[in-house]
Amino acid sequence: MKVLLLYPRFPKTFWSYDEFMKIAGLKAFIPPLGILTVAAMLPTDWEVRFYDRNVNQETDADWQWCDMVILSAMLAQKEDFLAQIHKAAQLGKKVAVGGPYPTSVPQPAEKAGANYLILDEGEITVPQFLDAIAKGEEQGTFRALEKPDVTQSPIPRFDLLKRDDYLMMAIQFSRGCPFECEFCDIINLYGRKPRTKEPSQTLAELQTLYDLGWRGSLFVVDDNFIGNKRNVKRLLQELIPWMQERNYPFTFLTEASVNLAEDTELLELMAKAGFYAVFLGIETPDQDSLQVTRKFQNTRNPLLEACRTINEAGLLIYAGFIIGFDGEKTGAGERIQAFIEETSIPQPMLGILQAIPNTALWERLKREERLLEGFGGTEVGDQNSLMNFIPTRPMAEVAKEYLEAIWRMYEPKNYLRRCFEQCLKITPNPQLQQTMYFPPGKGLRLLAHLLWRQGWQRQEIRGQFWQQLWAILRTKPQFVNMYLGLCAAGEHFWEYRLLARERITEQLGFDPLTTPTSVEKPLVTI
Repeated sequence: MKVLLLYPRFPKTFWSYDEFMKIAGLKAFIPPLGILTVAAMLPTDWEVRFYDRNVNQETDADWQWCDMVILSAMLAQKEDFLAQIHKAAQLGKKVAVGGPYPTSVPQPAEKAGANYLILDEGEITVPQFLDAIAKGEEQGTFRALEKPDVTQSPIPRFDLLKRDDYLMMAIQFSRGCPFECEFCDIINLYGRKPRTKEPSQTLAELQTLYDLGWRGSLFVVDDNFIGNKRNVKRLLQELIPWMQERNYPFTFLTEASVNLAEDTELLELMAKAGFYAVFLGIETPDQDSLQVTRKFQNTRNPLLEACRTINEAGLLIYAGFIIGFDGEKTGAGERIQAFIEETSIPQPMLGILQAIPNTALWERLKREERLLEGFGGTEVGDQNSLMNFIPTRPMAEVAKEYLEAIWRMYEPKNYLRRCFEQCLKITPNPQLQQTMYFPPGKGLRLLAHLLWRQGWQRQEIRGQFWQQLWAILRTKPQFVNMYLGLCAAGEHFWEYRLLARERITEQLGFDPLTTPTSVEKPLVTI
């Protein structure tokens, strides 16, 4: 069997770092770990060609060569995902699909022409698919009634990657999250009981990357890295000597819940193991909204203190924020801005709330008959889409607050100031000479472009850039790479805010930053 594995293109999003990638000579942020894991499950006598279409595209010869196309996708990739299914069907190729998007919403893939739907988690459903192929079955839908034991998951096929085209590599230690946030689809896809690999498995994956020559940053892409604290501490206790023996070839960042700040031992272990950053789902400083969306873990302790504790433990903070919760009071955007200014979180990811299919939020809004067919249908749109449901306050008001926050937070002077202040707040990690690594050739290119653009071309920030860089060099030289990397990412975000404004304006039919929003009554009373 000759199989063409394809990972669809992403549109421009908050995390695509498009302009940053251009000036650094890179193609994508991280590789697609899921489809690389599936590749490792395929029979050894199958011939495999893999293309991440965000990095390099397959050729006509690849399409002619293959017997089957296998695709995996997330919701944001739906346009290119469906286009590749259509193409495969037109060429008479068998198509198998999987991943979070078809698992949540299988109908579009089936309608587009997919023959095999390998849904849920591949450790269970890929063997079902392979058994069907062996029996000569021409189509099928494969689902799992239980969650797999991830200790049986194979090492992903990292060897298939064009590794130098990525900013980071990726590994996974656990799946699932113990919390019950109403808007989140993680617990639907992977459950509330976090399942972890054995420490030896993760070290074997790291050794594979090490042997392939990778040096630099690694994203531990767990849904919540600290969902099972006991097991993650076991991992870290074995990871620390492994890293020390190899002179810290990697630095790590991951996603975690805010209650990370409550565990001093865990923070210390992460720092010793080489973690330099964490993404937190803060969502909002409004306690009422956190209660409404059932994000109770964010209400136990003051969020400002939690951020301070995490910075003092040596970790840079990335964070997600949401506007548009039920019962939300006017001015939520301003309150989020104030929180971000106080914490100096450099890259806050702010989005308008959307109901993801099959989440608790989706089911509640469906019962309340509040889901909307407009705005791209009841499926989730991109990160700059308006709500796909009837909100409790005017949609135009929410959109205006969203855009005002994006516009001000990513104003160049404000952005650079937060990058600088965040670096000052982080306690240096004695384990790491630099906290963020770039391949030497790519790093020099990035530096040259950055010094030219922000150190000379952008007159409005030129003085600020040099003043802050000199201060970092004098006081915290360990953070030079981090500071420069954050500054360079600004080139993406300054374009992204324009794109966000364009997308919201197109959906509303007017620009909320220049047009006064009507004082209409809320659409729903809660």
